[in-house]
Amino acid sequence: MAHRNVISITDAAADRIKGLLADRGQASLGVRLGTRARGCSGLAYTVDYVDEPILSDEVVEDKGVRVYVDAQSLLYLIGSEMDFKEDVFAAGFTFTNPNAKGQCGCGESFHV
Repeated sequence: MAHRNVISITDAAADRIKGLLADRGQASLGVRLGTRARGCSGLAYTVDYVDEPILSDEVVEDKGVRVYVDAQSLLYLIGSEMDFKEDVFAAGFTFTNPNAKGQCGCGESFHV
């Protein structure tokens, strides 16, 4: 049986992660994706550098990058797609999350 990652990572997101890790100037294992209570809808995505792995994290290795998914956020993030978008107004990671029942008008937070 094939193992399916808990999240998918687009080429643009993988390229951005590689660039961030290269620009950081110190060894990092990858990035950690999680959620925290914030915003008008309840939860916001977090992306942080990983210098020390946490045993309970789910590790997704894809397209040459490693994304650690916070165990406490795993149920909110299963099936999500991590992308990176850039336009003349903003640049950042974006998420398509099938678990989200709605999000605030500014896109800053979501609820499940």
